[in-house]
Amino acid sequence: MGEMSPSKVAVLLMAHGSPNSLDEIEPFLCHIMKDRKPSPEVMTEIKERYRLIGGKSPLLEISQQQAKGLEASLNEGTCRFKVYIGMRHWDPFIKDTVKEILEEGADHLIAVSLAPQYSKLSVGAYIETLKQALSEAGSPLPMTAVQSWCDQPFLLDAFAENLKESLDAYTEDVRPSVQILFTAHSLPERILKEGDPYPKEVAATVAGVVERRRLNLPNQPWRFAYQSKGLRPGKWLGPEVEEVIREMAEKKERHLLVVPIGFVSDHVEILYDVDILYKETAAKEEIELRRTQSLNTHPLFIRALAGVVLSSLPSSLK
Repeated sequence: MGEMSPSKVAVLLMAHGSPNSLDEIEPFLCHIMKDRKPSPEVMTEIKERYRLIGGKSPLLEISQQQAKGLEASLNEGTCRFKVYIGMRHWDPFIKDTVKEILEEGADHLIAVSLAPQYSKLSVGAYIETLKQALSEAGSPLPMTAVQSWCDQPFLLDAFAENLKESLDAYTEDVRPSVQILFTAHSLPERILKEGDPYPKEVAATVAGVVERRRLNLPNQPWRFAYQSKGLRPGKWLGPEVEEVIREMAEKKERHLLVVPIGFVSDHVEILYDVDILYKETAAKEEIELRRTQSLNTHPLFIRALAGVVLSSLPSSLK
């Protein structure tokens, strides 16, 4: 008798999605706003942000590179893995990728959000979109959806390595005075009343990186703030990056290093919000703002993704 062929495992990397040209911005925003058309003012503002970062987001291209690296890493073992990409708000949509997965066939599906910290509004929404797509397709495909990987060791190692590289770029006389600011995407404050774990998830990532870099030593101060709050009215989580910049200006602190631990890829929240908006805000207060490199295809980050997938495999497939 011949040997049984190894199980086929589909891996779906999920993200928010982003426009690939200025012409796609309006329909992209309409999808986010559930077919309500954004105001001309909002359209003008968002288009200008994307124009300033080159007319498009690199998110899809980076996600494709991450998928390629992950697939190569996973297939060193016995299972046959194929890695797919599905976006919630833009092409390739999660529902379309699910159809592709079902057409190509798989014995199991493992879904991983490219946002490591869980919130019902982000990762939770991706998972619900995936479940709906599988349901509409009438598929019995067994599925494992990863809720959180905020403290995955290789993820923390990757953030810590990039942080060390950025700190080492300062001169020895300046380095002790550098204020390190960890950031994550802001969410509406109402999630606190709903018991959403997001703030604790973000804190766990920060704690893991701090432990690795020993940033709790008195001569290397660090803080945390939320960035990139949305257009939705109402209170959002704080403190905000702008508040920290104002506090630094009052204390005559001159060097700020932003570490966006809530993001794993370059996209508009990094390339515009941090690299342009916050940098200009800081410069007006005579503060030099730098940031760590995004993880993108960092080898340790790819190892982190592989670790998340392999630890999520059902025992029958290991």
